[in-house]
Amino acid sequence: MKITILQAGYCTCPEHLALHGGAWRGIPFPAMFALFEHPRFGPMLFDTGYSYRFFDETRFVPERLYRWLTPVTLREDQLAVNQLAARGLKPSDVSRVFISHFHADHIAALADFNKATYVYLPQAYESVLHSHRPWAVARGFLPGLVPDNFEARSVPVDVNRPCILPSEFTPFVKGYDLLGDESLVAVELPGHAAGQMGLVARGVEDQTYFFVADAAWLAPAINEDRLPHAVTNLLFDDPKAYRATLSGLHRLGMDHPDVHLIPSHCAETLASFVTP
Repeated sequence: MKITILQAGYCTCPEHLALHGGAWRGIPFPAMFALFEHPRFGPMLFDTGYSYRFFDETRFVPERLYRWLTPVTLREDQLAVNQLAARGLKPSDVSRVFISHFHADHIAALADFNKATYVYLPQAYESVLHSHRPWAVARGFLPGLVPDNFEARSVPVDVNRPCILPSEFTPFVKGYDLLGDESLVAVELPGHAAGQMGLVARGVEDQTYFFVADAAWLAPAINEDRLPHAVTNLLFDDPKAYRATLSGLHRLGMDHPDVHLIPSHCAETLASFVTP
């Protein structure tokens, strides 16, 4: 399966919030998404990054606070649909969009893919389904980004049919084979957001990628088992679970450096993989 890692815009935030002891300067947090080109299932996406709908949905208070706190930069050529078009793909070609969680920087372009099936862990959607202003904003969720026909086009992961992960992913032991061929396996990564889903993806030449979404924002957090600033606990679904997940990723990275760990917002990591 061919894997292409891309980004659709970025927000700016002080480094020390994402990494305890980091600098006070603002740094870019790219909104990563990934394109999987499967020989049987065709083009599929992991998340979508930003779209112009983010600006539409944050015009007024309280949603406007989201834009003020994390200023977003997005160029026309960075839109997911335009990046796919540059690769000869139409939005209708995308068969599935795998959603890590429902924060705005991960789902802003869902509506652009009008033929895709949406796939996510059930708890992720259930946790935001009845969120209303301003609670939704505090949790990074903008309801207007969810397409009107979302539920009709959704196939939540069947959590009653787990599979055992290879030993190289210890301490993570359980996953969900999404396509039936072990090329894409969902892994629960609790803490940051309820029902957050990471993906283990098998690429060409036996390359293994672990897309960890927001289980860590920056690679040094994983490499050094280094938590973000304590104030971020106010934003997390489960701070204790976040710490356990981060420590698990640190252990995995130390024991198996051949597995590419891909946080969704680390500019340094993405620069190594993003295709111009």
